[in-house]
Amino acid sequence: MLKEFREFAVRGNVVDMAVGIIIGGAFGTIVTSLVADVIMPPVGLILGGVDFSNLFLVLQDGVKAPAPYASVAAAKEAGAVTLNYGLFANAVVSFLIVAFAVFSLVKAVNSLKKQEAAAPSAPPVPSAEAVLLSEIRDVLKAGKQA
Repeated sequence: MLKEFREFAVRGNVVDMAVGIIIGGAFGTIVTSLVADVIMPPVGLILGGVDFSNLFLVLQDGVKAPAPYASVAAAKEAGAVTLNYGLFANAVVSFLIVAFAVFSLVKAVNSLKKQEAAAPSAPPVPSAEAVLLSEIRDVLKAGKQA
């Protein structure tokens, strides 16, 4: 069983998948930072200085302290039950960016595949033996016709 697992683990597809997962995780971190640190602050500023990461609705006051809470973190610390629609908005924007990036990547790969399929490959060059045999055949044909 260990031998089978080793054969499975060293196949190219498994290693490629592992690399893809690692790069995907790193890409997810970059997109999260892009949304939270670059895209949403100007959007919040345009909408009147709103910080989307702190948009929430208190469903139930916390045991430690009553509402109002300055941030989601303060509400969680107080034990409040909150509906964090601002964090959800950030997640939706992150998803849209990742989905667009994946769409662009798949479209580029499909375009490359179409170009490869459309380009006719050159006929294979015959080996020296094949060329020699063809010449012998042609000489024999010419000798029979004469």
